[in-house]
Amino acid sequence: MRVLHVVAGSAQGGAETYCLDAIKALHERGITQHVICRPHSNYLSTFKQLGISYSIESFSFLSRLFSGKRKIKSIIHQFQPDVVHAWMGRGASFIPSGVSVPVIGWFGGYYDLERYKNCDCFVGVTKDIKRHLDEKTGVPERCFVVHTFGTLEDMPAVDRKEFDTPEDVPVVLLLSRMHWKKGVDVLLQAAQKIDNAYFWLAGDGPEIEKYKALSTELGVDHKVRFLGWRNDRSALLKQADICALPSRYEPFGTVIAEAWYANVPLVSSKASGAVQYVTHDQDGLLFDIDNVEQLTECIQRLLSDKELRAKLIAGGKGQYEALFSRDVSTTSLLDTYQKVLKLGKK
Repeated sequence: MRVLHVVAGSAQGGAETYCLDAIKALHERGITQHVICRPHSNYLSTFKQLGISYSIESFSFLSRLFSGKRKIKSIIHQFQPDVVHAWMGRGASFIPSGVSVPVIGWFGGYYDLERYKNCDCFVGVTKDIKRHLDEKTGVPERCFVVHTFGTLEDMPAVDRKEFDTPEDVPVVLLLSRMHWKKGVDVLLQAAQKIDNAYFWLAGDGPEIEKYKALSTELGVDHKVRFLGWRNDRSALLKQADICALPSRYEPFGTVIAEAWYANVPLVSSKASGAVQYVTHDQDGLLFDIDNVEQLTECIQRLLSDKELRAKLIAGGKGQYEALFSRDVSTTSLLDTYQKVLKLGKK
């Protein structure tokens, strides 16, 4: 099978990270791929290392007006894919009309369908996004669920000394963009109420300076560490005692599956993605969005209850193995490609 990927996202972010992971997983299955992407160094170095061919496109406003779609159409003609996989709204919006092979539009959230008008089939990362697509497209037979996977590359645990963190204190880990939607401020307020833990905040984004200032204002700088954007999630999770996901808005959050994979107890807000898959007191602890008191209580429960930690780890492992492993997810994606091929163009 030959797959052409159109990837117009930024260098960093959860959806972008999964996209790159999925391309690597498909490569391991022997799928011939070509990627049209922006010149992000992490993308290009990965493709060069794996021997995956690629073309660079700016996906800019001027490109949309002039040469972008024409260039993509030319690459499709040259590469002769079986399917085109357009990742997220910007990538889908650059798909030209008149493409002769089926085009899949990928949804990591509840995106505007207007940008997917030249797509033939649609893939969402959760059951509820699939329901949304069924309703909005009117063609449920062309809408599919393919879960992201939480399998991480194995690597040694990061050295706590790198982040000035004692060996004998619990670590609460956040893997997230620094954005209002992610509820980072909620976790910082909880940190103010918890004396016996350090808080590692791994990520970057538009609000990071605001959150650093808030950490100082709350008087928690001594136990909060801002790690910046990291590509060693596995190494960080190996030092974590709790993984926190305090998002206000989160269609899924692959960190859920990553925590389950890494055997780290999960605490999550009741964002839409989490409540579809996380069962309170079985494979994670849930708290109401923006509720600092509930988040604080959840973290304190886990810090003080070894049996609860073990229970959540076991429950999360079951969820991971059933739905979110690299093997299960990649097989599901390949099965979806086959179904799309049979359906053909709209």
